[in-house]
Amino acid sequence: MANDQINRDMEEGMQLLNDGKTEEAVKRFTKVIKAEPKNADAYFWKAEASLSLPQVEVEQIIELYKKAIENDPVNAYYQSSLGFFCSENGRFNDAEAAYNKAAELDPDSSSQFYSEFAAEYARKAPIFMEKFLDDKTREIIQKKALKYALKAISMDEETAKKLLV
Repeated sequence: MANDQINRDMEEGMQLLNDGKTEEAVKRFTKVIKAEPKNADAYFWKAEASLSLPQVEVEQIIELYKKAIENDPVNAYYQSSLGFFCSENGRFNDAEAAYNKAAELDPDSSSQFYSEFAAEYARKAPIFMEKFLDDKTREIIQKKALKYALKAISMDEETAKKLLV
């Protein structure tokens, strides 16, 4: 398939996605992937389009994000998107790793990635860990979220303690 056709298919896929026609968008991105198996954007946008399709499993979406990252390993946005998706699905270790990688890849935006993980973890972990949620587990969750919130503002724990007393 010629580059012009690949570009047209990507543009059409994006338009379909914007129009809420996610199944058609997925098909278009799949067509691009078949023609150009190393097209990171096609994997990424296929993952994004698949988010609203209940028949697509969490693992399949994670694999699409990972293929996008494999084909464009320096894209911090792909990493943070994977991190957010993992947080939303209770895969906090994977989310933490993805957000940390995004921060490493884009140090200028690291505070955004750290704060997003802090907020997502504080919000979602208690829901996913509900069965085990005692005071100790709640404290562990709060401590990790706070650690990342402090990283987001470039503050160490000692300075935070001094300021809070």
